[in-house]
Amino acid sequence: MIAIGSDHGGYDLKELVKKHLDERNIEYQDKGCFDKSSCDYPVYGRAVAQAVAAGECERGIVICTTGIGISIVANKIKGVRCGLCADTYSARMTREHNNANVLAMGAGIVGPNLALSIVDMFLDTEFPGEEKHRRRVSMIED
Repeated sequence: MIAIGSDHGGYDLKELVKKHLDERNIEYQDKGCFDKSSCDYPVYGRAVAQAVAAGECERGIVICTTGIGISIVANKIKGVRCGLCADTYSARMTREHNNANVLAMGAGIVGPNLALSIVDMFLDTEFPGEEKHRRRVSMIED
């Protein structure tokens, strides 16, 4: 299960990602926002991060205009490792090296085709669990 959320600046991209998840038969919980009305990204970034941290969802996706603010919020929740990605290489590396459990994207930074490729890379890449990476993730958690 994937938790997904955005503010108004990320709403259109969030809806596109949801459609893509539907096409891939991946279940998700939409934590908001639910329209393009001006809203505060911390509300939705926190809701996604809390769902992941609580084990309600395996991973999360958060989107705002730049991805910066919403990634900062997600990373404030203990147990969340949110990587802000604007390319597929970063999406792969944040999973392989950091075991990131939340992906952040900026709707004003990445176009729709690239965003869907980033989502696929993030969701399809497993954490290989090499000792050095487990050690480093442990250091992040401490």
